[in-house]
Amino acid sequence: MAPLSVEDALEQVTAGITPLDAEPVAIEAAHGRVLAQDISARITHPPFDSSSMDGYAVLASDVAELPRNLRVIGEAGAGHAFDGEVKAGQALRIFTGAPLPKGADTVVIQENTDRQGEEVTVRECGARGDFIRPTGMDFKEGDVLLRAGRRLTARDVTLAVSTNNAKVPVRRRPRVAILSTGDELVPPGETPRPDQIISSNGYGIAAIAERAGGEAILSGIAKDTLESLGDMIESTREADILVTIGGASVGEHDLVQKALEAHGLSLNFWKIAMRPGKPLMFGQMAGQRVLGVPGNSVSALLCARLFLVPMIARLLGQTAEASMPLSGELDCDIEANGPRQHYMRATSMPRPGSLPLVAPVKDQDSSLLALLAAADCLIIRPPNAPAATKGERVTVMALDF
Repeated sequence: MAPLSVEDALEQVTAGITPLDAEPVAIEAAHGRVLAQDISARITHPPFDSSSMDGYAVLASDVAELPRNLRVIGEAGAGHAFDGEVKAGQALRIFTGAPLPKGADTVVIQENTDRQGEEVTVRECGARGDFIRPTGMDFKEGDVLLRAGRRLTARDVTLAVSTNNAKVPVRRRPRVAILSTGDELVPPGETPRPDQIISSNGYGIAAIAERAGGEAILSGIAKDTLESLGDMIESTREADILVTIGGASVGEHDLVQKALEAHGLSLNFWKIAMRPGKPLMFGQMAGQRVLGVPGNSVSALLCARLFLVPMIARLLGQTAEASMPLSGELDCDIEANGPRQHYMRATSMPRPGSLPLVAPVKDQDSSLLALLAAADCLIIRPPNAPAATKGERVTVMALDF
């Protein structure tokens, strides 16, 4: 089977995905969740004409000529409306957020007044309606304010609460089981043998899945036996997506594909024209989507960002975007690319009024985590791209994981 292009692989891993069911959640648990339905205002806000400043509520006709002395008849504060009417020659002391009293049509800010006992002198005043927030200035009952498919920010949560929604309908979080494989792996905190390493990739992929809106489930480390792999594959059946790490190539110890097929996997592909990340596997198993990423750390994390994130997005009813391509200007020469699309780890330097300067890190080996952490972007080189020279424009993807 010839390697697929990145674009064709992405199309296959997201094809046929329908959004997960909706579930109501309390508004205090809604931050970061994705709306399953539009949110409409249940009330009007503000529900009354209110003052936007501390000052005095007056009749505009009384302050047409200044200065003007007015008799203060009382006061109104937020949550404490004045039960009366402001008439000609009168003023009401008013504070920010307080309902505008009957009769008044303007607020004079306190900086433009002088108070002496029960009388206030207005020295300056603007036009009729100044410093008044009219009823419904923000939104009116029935207005659609938040659309389905939106991931709720702190601003959105505040808005939803202000509309008197105590619960909101959101998509169930996709369950993503992450299964590391290999006799060489030990959990963090343990002491590895000289021929072992710490199992770290699953934690990075879990963070990517959680950031995308999924519920990450670290399923442990399977040994390089069909029995161990089979038992752990069966333990992940409740997940919407199973991500396996490592063992998806064709070596004698690469048993993941064989174990998955023994448990019902229908394989779509197992290699793509991508660097790093060629041995990427994808298929479906009894309604569960299975993504097998390479064992090298950079490959594993990059494949999760490019393919797992769009799968989660589709399950949440969002647009499945692999990345947001940007542009940069090379800070050095780079050689011609081979037949696979190359995602080169790089650093960028912003320049006001110009494209950022980008330069590949010194070593593109797919196992080097320290250099991946030092990078802040990826230079995307199309298959068979010719050599590029310093100052040339290139496509860049921000490293957001």
